[in-house]
Amino acid sequence: MAKYDPIDTVQDILEQVLKEDVFLVEFKVKPVNNIKIFLDADSGLGIEKCIKINRRLYKQIEEMELFPEGDFSIEVSSPGLDAPLKLHRQYVKNIGRSVEVTLTDETVVEGNLDAVTEEFITVTSTTGKGKKMIVETKEFPFTDIAQTKVQIKF
Repeated sequence: MAKYDPIDTVQDILEQVLKEDVFLVEFKVKPVNNIKIFLDADSGLGIEKCIKINRRLYKQIEEMELFPEGDFSIEVSSPGLDAPLKLHRQYVKNIGRSVEVTLTDETVVEGNLDAVTEEFITVTSTTGKGKKMIVETKEFPFTDIAQTKVQIKF
């Protein structure tokens, strides 16, 4: 039996399992062989997709005997609504939604994510009401962004 690096092998298997519009956001392996995989999808990531991917990964890892003692666990989920956007693809997916952008100088801007390019995002903010309402559209280079979170509006 060949010796595998479990982390590299799990990532290779994951790349084969991810299909359609599902993509990897983050991948962690804890010392106790707890594998945490955070995914997203262009059309939304439902629990059904997570379960399907989890089962396929688990089966392949077991068949390859990556963890000979069988002492591993896998958690597949989305990063969560309150997690900052990490990938360009997540920004594109969230065009049209309300966001809170924290810049590297700690300035916080809230507004609508209007556009995303390879270099920057465009956010439109509205302050005031009625005749005193001011609408500002600004571009923020990715290099100036510390984090961006999607704002949930009810």
